[in-house]
Formats: sequence, structure tokens, C-alpha cells
Amino acid sequence: MRLLLLPLLFLLSVARSSGAETLRISAFSSVLAEIAGRVGGEEVVVTSHVPAGSDPHEFEPKPSDLKRVAKADLVLLSAKHLEGYVGKLKEASGGRVPVLEVGAQLPSLWLESESKDARSEDPHWWHSVENMRKAAKVVSAGLSGARPEKKSVFAANLEAYTAELGDLQKWARGKVAELPRDKRKLVTSHDALQYFAKEYGFTVYPVAGLTASEQPSSRQVADLLKTIKAQRVKAVFAEDTANPKVLQQITAETGAVLGGLLWVDGLGTGTAGTYAGMMRHNVATIVDALK
Repeated sequence: MRLLLLPLLFLLSVARSSGAETLRISAFSSVLAEIAGRVGGEEVVVTSHVPAGSDPHEFEPKPSDLKRVAKADLVLLSAKHLEGYVGKLKEASGGRVPVLEVGAQLPSLWLESESKDARSEDPHWWHSVENMRKAAKVVSAGLSGARPEKKSVFAANLEAYTAELGDLQKWARGKVAELPRDKRKLVTSHDALQYFAKEYGFTVYPVAGLTASEQPSSRQVADLLKTIKAQRVKAVFAEDTANPKVLQQITAETGAVLGGLLWVDGLGTGTAGTYAGMMRHNVATIVDALK
């Protein structure tokens, strides 16, 4: 009986040892959670702290989030001033857990405020597929630093994921090509699609600033109404985390239609629950409404 039990005990020991090597990743973005999961594969367990469909600008980590961070092997942040709670995360881990600010290693776009005397760094970098490919490389390097012996595994997963992103980019450019350049005008609830606009040749006319919770001034709304009429914008777009009230006013006063709902502050739900699904939804919704 002992001889029969020894192989089983050995296998259990190996399984426990293997399980102990799994990297625990705390991602403060649904987009980063996908990247970590795809690049890390079976070598990681990812906790996505910001729920899909929620507003990351308004998110604050709960005590349960801080406890998970303290036990993590790596923390992933979007950066570009999106997470104002970085200090809390570092304090929760006692400085022991590496914090990788992914967006800090990506190109930035800067947005002017209404007063024109200040600029803000746009944190919505994931609306560029090219940025996503770069972000995946940054995450792969971070995972490899935390678990060097698995570097080849992460590299293989990265290659497969970036190939999928390449296919997505090819589709997106083809879909956008259906829309004449003079019709590539985006009216959105807040200023979250500048990286998208730069990549695909659009001009963005946002109702509010960098966050969906910002309330536009009467002058901003009046100026936007004039712009929509002058530019003959056919459709305006609501967002998953924004109040549609001002957009309803815009459609009533300009004749533009509501073109559909866009996912802008992270991954969505249903078929938009993956990065590719979210991008395909947004691109198709925009192009089809503005044709």
C-alpha cells in the first residue's frame, strides 16, 4: 500500500509546488487584465479590480482590493494620471510589490483645457491598437522580470496575442476606409477617443473633458451645437459611463441622431467583453452611423 501511495504523494507535491509558482497579478483596468491573462497564460492568476463597464476615473480601491495588492506579485496600472490612488497601493504592499505603470512607457497625447492655459495627459491610450501591441510588450517584460525562468513562455504568448492585434488592426483600418475622410467627425460624451482619432483620421468634438462626470458649461454646449450644425455631423455617440442628457439636447436641437453606445473607459459586456470585441463594436458603430 505504501508503494502505491508514494507516486500519488509525489504528484501532489509537484502540483503544489507548481501552483506556488503561479504569479498573482493585480490589474487596475479590464484592458490590462486581458493583456496579463493573454501574455501570462497558465503562469498567472489575474485579479481585475475595476469592473467592466465602470468608470475608472471615479474608482477608489476598497480594503479588499488593498489586501489583494499586498499579496500580489505584480501590480499593473494604466498610468498617465488615471489612478490617483497609487500611493495607497504602494502603502498597502509596504513597497514590496512591484508596480508597473504600463502607460508611462507609451506615447502620450495632451489635451488643452477650456481656458487654454493648461494641458492634461490623455490616459485613454488603449483606443490605439498600436499602443495595445506596445503595452503587451511592456507587460511581457514585467512578467519576465517577476519570473525569469518563464520568459520564453511569455514571449510565445506575446507573439500570438500581438498577431491577433495585427489582424484586428487590419480589419479596423479596412472598416474605417468605408467612411470618407470628410465624414470622420466624432461627437462623444467626453474626451476619451483622441488616440482612436489619431490612429484612424477622425476629429473629436467632446461634450465634456477627460472624465465622463465633468459637466460642460453653457458656453461649451452652445459652441458644440454650432460646430455640429456647421460641420453637418450626422450622428453623436453615447458612452457606457456617461449621462446621455446633454446628447439628448444636442440631437433635439441639431437633427443629428444618436449613433449608438460606445465603450470607452475599458472593456464592455457581452461581445464587447474582450479588447477585440470592444474595438470591433466601437469601430462598426461609428462607421455605420456616420456613413
